[in-house]
Amino acid sequence: MPEKLELGPRLRAVAAQVPAHCKCLADIGTDHGYIPVWLLQAGVIEQAIAADVGAAPLDHARRTARQYGVSERLSFRLGDGLAVLAPGEADVIVIAGMGGDTIAEILAAAPWSLDGPLLLLQPMSKADSLRRWLPANGYAVCREELVQDKGVLYPILTVRGGEMALADEVQVQGGFLLAQDPLWGVYLNSRLLRLRRAAAGLAQAKDPAVAARREQLLQVIDALEKKKGEWERANHT
Repeated sequence: MPEKLELGPRLRAVAAQVPAHCKCLADIGTDHGYIPVWLLQAGVIEQAIAADVGAAPLDHARRTARQYGVSERLSFRLGDGLAVLAPGEADVIVIAGMGGDTIAEILAAAPWSLDGPLLLLQPMSKADSLRRWLPANGYAVCREELVQDKGVLYPILTVRGGEMALADEVQVQGGFLLAQDPLWGVYLNSRLLRLRRAAAGLAQAKDPAVAARREQLLQVIDALEKKKGEWERANHT
């Protein structure tokens, strides 16, 4: 009997968002194929597609599938982004472990992703860019949560095509749906630290446009500090 694959916190949190009885999951940028292999072993999905732009990661995924006994239900595709899929082929699409701007580029190149599939997006960086892009391009964030892995916080966004109000800068930086997340206070601390550094770097600017950008940053910082205080009072921290 094949051994059971164990996932780290980040990938396990992404996998936990996949609805039961998913017929076909596509993992874009699969690397070692851990998410689809784990979900196949757990019986959450019926079949999966592991895709990557690199041949070496895809070979790693093949070895993972063989090791854990799920090769017959997992297909492997070499290609860029969602170009490896036909519209409607997968009912859940995972794009995890990339920068938020790269995830946005992948979706922009496949407008059919607006129509139907559940998208699980986990940016490693530039989550603010992804949050800004999604509602401006016809995608709605249905759920958002945080996971901590090796001391780093990562957001996971559950997304479908649909109408959503354009994101303001407070949402872009602090998240759409994180107010009830137990890690939100820590996340806001990290965002505030980054924003304060950015504002400090613009403090001596003479250019009016740069000065206006700094003023905008200060307003976002003030709003996030208020939200952080409200969160701390609500959670008795």
